[in-house]
Amino acid sequence: MFRKDLLKGKRILVTGGGTGLGREMAAKYLELGADLYICGRRREPLEKTAAELTAKHGGSVKCHTADIRDAEGVDAMVQAIWEDGGPLTGLLNNAAGNFISRTEDLSPRGFDAIANTVLHGTFYVTHAVGKRWIAGGHKGSVVSIVVTWVWTGSPFVVPSAMSKAGVHVMTQSLAVEWGRHGIRVNAIAPGIFPTEGAGKRLAPGRDAGRDAAAVNPMRRAGKMEELQNLAAFLMADGCEFLTGQTIAVDGAACLVNGGSFNELFAWTDADWERARAAIKAQNEKDKAQRST
Repeated sequence: MFRKDLLKGKRILVTGGGTGLGREMAAKYLELGADLYICGRRREPLEKTAAELTAKHGGSVKCHTADIRDAEGVDAMVQAIWEDGGPLTGLLNNAAGNFISRTEDLSPRGFDAIANTVLHGTFYVTHAVGKRWIAGGHKGSVVSIVVTWVWTGSPFVVPSAMSKAGVHVMTQSLAVEWGRHGIRVNAIAPGIFPTEGAGKRLAPGRDAGRDAAAVNPMRRAGKMEELQNLAAFLMADGCEFLTGQTIAVDGAACLVNGGSFNELFAWTDADWERARAAIKAQNEKDKAQRST
């Protein structure tokens, strides 16, 4: 679809770039010639991803261990990137967190775990990059990964829906405020693109791809290259007049289904307890990996 050197000369930071959708979109940027920075809380998956992607595509992938919930840490990371070869040209806000839960079962800590990453963290990174672009007179492109629930809402994922809606409005607001500086701000709302991490917290014990096929107008889940291609297009030159938009890539699912997880209304207390146990086990596994 794209010429091989489409993103040559671009310097792009991908948050949460070591795993999942972030890794896949980062791979496409590298394949198209961009110099990459990826960040995340765990060093091991970042380094593994960097090694695997450069072995396959060549180019440069540099890693930063960072918790985007820490505004000072984010600013220090972005400053280090600026000092390592100059300003970024693009930012992909991908880092996030989510899990299914009845809202009445949520604790304040559970809500904050999502909101602090998705809403606060996304703003911290966008702010740290954007203020440097403005100060230096540089153009840039911000792409944030949101969800179709920013339009429809969705049961059982209220912290994520609220936080992603904030990122959607940030996208619209900054497109207007920063347009005069040549800074474009857009977002992508993916449908079901199955990944291991999302599946363990949003569909424990279920097959998310199979479930998507049952209700999607196109009768399938998304193909990763479809998301990669949209993410690349929004970072490329030639679409500078496109800003302030959130683009759904979901096979029109949100137009017929509204919010996700409506099938969970049929769950019993026992079903929810099993889901909570599975999610807790995965969280503890991830925490143990971060501490090693």
